[in-house]
Amino acid sequence: MSYRPDHFLSYKESKRFADPQFLAGKTDEELKSLFLEILYGGVHGFCFSLYEDGQKPGDIIPAAQIRRRMQILKPFTQWVRSFSCIEGNELIPQIAKENGLKTLVGAWLGTDKDKNRQEIANLISLAKEGFVDIAAVGNEVLYRNDLSEDELLAFIQHVKDSIPGIPVGYVDAYYEFVQKPRITNACDVILSNCYPFWEGTEFRHALPHMQQMVHQVKMVAKEKPVIITETGWPSKGEKMGNAVPSHESAMKYFINTQLWTMDENIDVFYFSSFDESWKVGAEGEVGAYWGIWDKHEKLKFGNEHF
Repeated sequence: MSYRPDHFLSYKESKRFADPQFLAGKTDEELKSLFLEILYGGVHGFCFSLYEDGQKPGDIIPAAQIRRRMQILKPFTQWVRSFSCIEGNELIPQIAKENGLKTLVGAWLGTDKDKNRQEIANLISLAKEGFVDIAAVGNEVLYRNDLSEDELLAFIQHVKDSIPGIPVGYVDAYYEFVQKPRITNACDVILSNCYPFWEGTEFRHALPHMQQMVHQVKMVAKEKPVIITETGWPSKGEKMGNAVPSHESAMKYFINTQLWTMDENIDVFYFSSFDESWKVGAEGEVGAYWGIWDKHEKLKFGNEHF
């Protein structure tokens, strides 16, 4: 499922990650060149950022806006991940398929029972129409304590029964799959969010920390595929413990993540594609600066924008 450009030398051969100073010793120009080499070589997937300035979840987003952003992402990725199946989000997998991309399609579940039913119904409908390659039933529902395990399991089983042949999973922080074996057992594929930043990890320890997160999930997943559904590093905003946002660290984290997951054949959906201002309300200033492209859809890292 992964794409690995031929010109990348395995880090086991180049000892890139055996040497903690590999990126630390690079000049700004060398870092920018490596970032662009990886991006233009093609990565596995991006989380699709839907909202422009002044927009937020609940707003109905037009197809033209989705198509414009999909065209920006198309040259650089094989997959896109969506988070919801209502309020215009249901157009994301359809437009992705128009552009020859594969889709991880999520139904957003929460405390609103009517919306939950609509999300699940639309996810099943999209899958039956051929727009879903992997179905995600809920995102961090257990982390937010919006549903009980039994309620979530019922949704997962209903979707599995409705769309046989399409892998079905649930997205949450890596440790939820360690702590909730019934959920792990119910999933066809383990969809794990791994955020060293949100756990306050100093940047120089971020990659080993993310690797350890993935290892924990693989131990409980047994033979099931494990996909990193979210990981990233913000370029601006408030710090979290010892984790400090910066332009340089965000670029380095992208480089480290892509090189390691390519070498280990781990599929990753990078968070995120575009900066989204609405996230300030939930996460503070830092929430608005996780994109590889800024809110104006300009690439944030590279010769012109560094």
